[in-house]
Amino acid sequence: MILTPADQARIAQAVAQAEAHTAGEIVPVVTAASDRYLDVALAWSAFVAFLALAALEMAPAFYVALVDRLLGLWATEWSARAYFGLALTVAAIKFAAMLALLQWRRMRLWLTPAPIKRARVHARALTAFRLSAESRTTGRTGVVLYVSLAERKAEIIADRAVADHVRPEVWGDAMAALLGPLREGHLAEGLEAAIARIGTVLQDAAPARAHDHNELPDGPILL
Repeated sequence: MILTPADQARIAQAVAQAEAHTAGEIVPVVTAASDRYLDVALAWSAFVAFLALAALEMAPAFYVALVDRLLGLWATEWSARAYFGLALTVAAIKFAAMLALLQWRRMRLWLTPAPIKRARVHARALTAFRLSAESRTTGRTGVVLYVSLAERKAEIIADRAVADHVRPEVWGDAMAALLGPLREGHLAEGLEAAIARIGTVLQDAAPARAHDHNELPDGPILL
């Protein structure tokens, strides 16, 4: 479980406190990973298979002799079909072996380029924002705090009324408050600290109005 029931209650309380003096609505969203990166695994497997074929093309005599020794053959005449069969076998084995290795998610994430991870996290954060906060408050004051644990990345996305008054870099304090505890494995504490900082920003960007009421749930959304 990403967050225990006790952690979820603490975060809901932190949201309620942060929203007490603002018309803004804070929605924490936490996911184990933003993507499975299966396309990355396939791309790496194809690349390794290509490298194997390239090595075979560069030193065919060496690999043919190696196969002869492994199979116990002696001065065998290789036909064109045998050469193509060897190339197909080598490529298939390398592809399958790399694909099997990349079923280990930690390895798959390690081999995924950082720009791809950033793009996938951002895309998932936008989806979470659109489904949970965008245009769901009277004054369009929703803010999503999105945390993707596997990639160790987070984003803050605000609805129009808040985004018009808050520059993206203003959220830096909230991100720093989140990432410090998160690096030490304290997710709930990081979320509480970041939510408090977001609440402070919202007090100026979306001041409390008369007859404000809670329009969005306070508890974290777990994906």
